[in-house]
Amino acid sequence: MKTLALMKTLALLLLGVAAIAALPTMAWAQGSEYPIIVIPTAKGPFTFPQGYQTPWEKIEIKVTEKMSPNLFVLHGSQGLDAAHPDASGGRAMALFGPDGVLLVDTENRQVAEKTLAAIRSFTNGPIRILVNTHIHGDHTGANAFFAQQGALIYAQENLRNEMLRPPQRGGPPPAAAGQVARGVQQAPAQSGRGGQPAPALDMARVPVATYNYNPATRGQPAVTFHMNGEIVDFIPMMPSHTAGDTIVRFRNANVIYIEDFYRNFGYPFADQNNGGSLRGMVEAVDLFQELAGPDTTLIPGHGTLIKKQDLLPYRAMVLDIMAKVKTLRDQGKSLKEVLAANLTAPYDKTTMGDTQQSKDRFITEAYAEAKDFPPVVDGKRTMPQYQ
Repeated sequence: MKTLALMKTLALLLLGVAAIAALPTMAWAQGSEYPIIVIPTAKGPFTFPQGYQTPWEKIEIKVTEKMSPNLFVLHGSQGLDAAHPDASGGRAMALFGPDGVLLVDTENRQVAEKTLAAIRSFTNGPIRILVNTHIHGDHTGANAFFAQQGALIYAQENLRNEMLRPPQRGGPPPAAAGQVARGVQQAPAQSGRGGQPAPALDMARVPVATYNYNPATRGQPAVTFHMNGEIVDFIPMMPSHTAGDTIVRFRNANVIYIEDFYRNFGYPFADQNNGGSLRGMVEAVDLFQELAGPDTTLIPGHGTLIKKQDLLPYRAMVLDIMAKVKTLRDQGKSLKEVLAANLTAPYDKTTMGDTQQSKDRFITEAYAEAKDFPPVVDGKRTMPQYQ
């Protein structure tokens, strides 16, 4: 009997050792399953009548991608938000676990409670940290709401300045009413602000922990958090989409949230009034060739998930259009004449969501940068009006 009992004990010990030895392999196998696409990004085509207003009561916020067992992406309904028909608003991300919740961006203010409900579908942890990747309302609209939930808001100092003292906006020529384009037909856009008027300033929505971009430490994190088994870096960017951009790297998940300097739904948008530039977008692409590995998943604020090699055609297109626009402007062509040249034609078939408004905005930005481009002052540029 004693011999039998001893044999059973040894067998259990061997099973335990085998189970422990298998843990790294099991963890690796689990990690290899990510990312998990829960809801694929919509590609259109979409149609919105002139005067269409986004029905915020119909917008739902759901988990659309899972980047690791405790790093989820949140995004809005498809086909309802005229500003972002592929999925309403900009992507938000939530890292969760015993250390609480770290939130990247907040979606539009109209869906704040729905965004919180989506988070509560997978964690009841306190929301401790919020980082804003850039100023636009589809990424910062619910700041005040989440500050009330206990979040401490981080961002670039330029973003704080942009929020406290918004720039005057001239903006590109509006799209013609009823303009049909591949991917989407929409009413005139709202300057990239998530389809909503700017709310009165609520100091609760303004970041309280800030940092700056320093060209001498390009690509280095300004803030690093060790929480929930992750190492999270807030990396300030050069003026690209805006002058207050931050990308967020999750080292263990091998994921970087790259916000809106890149998009594969519609043409590039450099918010020049808020300090952005197309040239800065090219510099951002170059930086990502250094920061990201071949298997790093890059998460844009809009469109589909990508790898760093997917940025290269985007870079080539931006440089091509900038060169062609500069040539025409150097010849004395007006903005109206440059817009009429249809310079994006070679790229229209491969660019989803290529509305006339999206094209005109892109060309107008290239025209502005071709000559006498205003400098960034206090996070903003004073952009001229073009005829």
